[in-house]
Amino acid sequence: MRVIAVEEHMTTEAFLRVAHGLDVVPGDETEMDLMRTVENTAGFRARLADLDARLREMDALGQDMAVLSLNPPGVQPYPAADAVPLAREFNDALAAIVRRHPGRFGGLATVAPQDPVAAAAEIERAMGPLGLNGIMINSHTGGRYLDEPEFAPLLAAAEANRAPIYLHPRAPSMFAAYREYGMPGAIWGYQAEAGLHAMRLILSGTLDRHPGLTVVLGHLGEGIPYWLRRIDNRHAFAARTAGAATPMPRLSLTPSEYFRRNFVITTSGIDDPDVLALALRAVGEDNIMFAIDSPYEDPASAVAFLRSMPLTDDQRTAIGHRTAERVFGIAETETETETETETAPGSGGIHTA
Repeated sequence: MRVIAVEEHMTTEAFLRVAHGLDVVPGDETEMDLMRTVENTAGFRARLADLDARLREMDALGQDMAVLSLNPPGVQPYPAADAVPLAREFNDALAAIVRRHPGRFGGLATVAPQDPVAAAAEIERAMGPLGLNGIMINSHTGGRYLDEPEFAPLLAAAEANRAPIYLHPRAPSMFAAYREYGMPGAIWGYQAEAGLHAMRLILSGTLDRHPGLTVVLGHLGEGIPYWLRRIDNRHAFAARTAGAATPMPRLSLTPSEYFRRNFVITTSGIDDPDVLALALRAVGEDNIMFAIDSPYEDPASAVAFLRSMPLTDDQRTAIGHRTAERVFGIAETETETETETETAPGSGGIHTA
C-alpha cells in the first residue's frame, strides 16, 4: 500500500537564521517566543531540518511520500515587508528540495496574508513555475481571518490556480482566555482556533463566492465533523428567528453541505479508531487523507494506525494515498516508480472490514 503523509513540517537553517532575527508584530510575541524556543532545541531542530534523516525514517516505516510545509506559524507573525520576501525565499528552497527528491517529497508553499496581493502572486508562482502542491496558511494573521474582504485576492488566486489551502492551527487570536493551563497550544487552543476559522469561511458566504476552493483541515476536521448535525440545526433555527439581532448572510447550502463539498480532512495527530470511524460516516473516505504531523507526532505510531485500523481496502487506499493524489495533484505514476526503486513498504497488520 502506498503511503502519503500530508502534514509534515520542516524548515531550513537559512530560513531560521533570517526569521529568528526579525521583529514580531504586536500580539504574536508570546507564541513566537515559544516557537523559537522549540526551533532552537537541538534535537527538535534537527528533526525539522535534516531531510536525509527523514527519508531514512520514511524508508524504515514504508512511507512513500511526505508533503512538506514550513514549521508553523510560518511567516505570518512578521511585518509584511519582511514576510513577503522571506516566503519567496523559502518557497524557492522547498521547490528545490522537491525537485531533488521526486516522488518522495511534495510541498505546500508558504505565503504572507499580511499582503494579500503579494500572497496571490506567490500562489500563482508556487502552483506554476515552482510546481508545488498547494499552500499552508496558519489560521489568523494579526487576528484577521480569510473570510474578511481584504483577503479576497488571496482566495481568488487559490481558486483560480487550484491551490488547496491547508488551514493549519496556531495560538488563538483571543489569546487571553487560553493563557493558563497550557491551553494555547495543541491541548485545546489549536483546534478551537482552526475550527473557528473554518466555520467563519462556511457561515460568512465565502464559499458561495469561491465555490471551487478546497480547504484542508488537520486533526480529523478540528472537531467539526462531531458537530455537523447540530450546526445545521442551529443555523437553520438562527436564520429563522434571529433576524436583525445577529445578521447572517443568506447561504446557498447548509453548513454541512459546504463542509462536504469544500473541505478535506486529515488524520494528523489523531490515531483514534472511534474518531476516524465518525469522520468516515460524516464525510467519506474520499475526503480523508493520512497525515502524521511530523515531527510533533510519532511517525511509527501513525503509520501503524493506518495499517491496523479495521478499514475496507477501498477506504485504506483512499486515506493512504488516493485522496492526497487527487487533492494535491500528485502524480500516481511518479510515486509508483519511486516506491519500486527506493522503498520497500511493509504490508503486515492490514485488516479489512
